[in-house]
Amino acid sequence: MLRDLSRQARSVGELAQPFEISLAAASKHIKVLEGAGLVRREVQGRTHVCRLDARPLHGGMEWMRHYEQFWNQRLDALETLLRSEDRAQASRKSPVSRKPAIKPARPPRSKR
Repeated sequence: MLRDLSRQARSVGELAQPFEISLAAASKHIKVLEGAGLVRREVQGRTHVCRLDARPLHGGMEWMRHYEQFWNQRLDALETLLRSEDRAQASRKSPVSRKPAIKPARPPRSKR
């Protein structure tokens, strides 16, 4: 719904249509979005027209940007650790002593 509203204002019916939900269910969902400050609804006659208010999303983006650096550092450290473990494991294995990971299946014995 937010993606649709980012393009243009929509009625409750237009917002409900792609999701195959009732107008009552769509209205409840929109009320939650209104409560979060993401949607503004105005009544034009019998039609409720909804518009996106993206300002609250900016706060969420700032929060994610703040933690993005932390998580990127943690994921980089994990990648470094895993690569070093892979190298250490590969150097411990000698090419001569390697055994196949899967044993070949024996052909079935014939019944006599």
